[in-house]
Amino acid sequence: MHSFLTPEKFVFSKKSEAGTFAVFDFDVLKKAFFVLRSVSHPLRKRMLKLLDEHKKLTVTEIYIKLRIEQSVASQHLSVLREAGVVKTQREGKFIFYSLNTSRIAEIADSIEKLAHAKMYHV
Repeated sequence: MHSFLTPEKFVFSKKSEAGTFAVFDFDVLKKAFFVLRSVSHPLRKRMLKLLDEHKKLTVTEIYIKLRIEQSVASQHLSVLREAGVVKTQREGKFIFYSLNTSRIAEIADSIEKLAHAKMYHV
């Protein structure tokens, strides 16, 4: 197996008689890595499960239910928000967090497509 970088693409190759290889856009890979890393953290998984169960929660409700510090909850929610998997909605003086189900569906679809990606032959 070999991989190499060009300025625009990441190329992963596996030696075979047919010369099979796959080409991925480097920027897309970086974004995908960030998103997958953000949702794979154990505490963030717990946050996502909690939001799935309760539909929308404030940071206070989240850190109380998870028994963690407010600053820790806020930092992890920030990562999830940057990845686009949670969204915020202001209601008066409260900010509610909820799952961004359309973004999560996009991520799941992308993973499914990657799992079934066809290799190019040279």
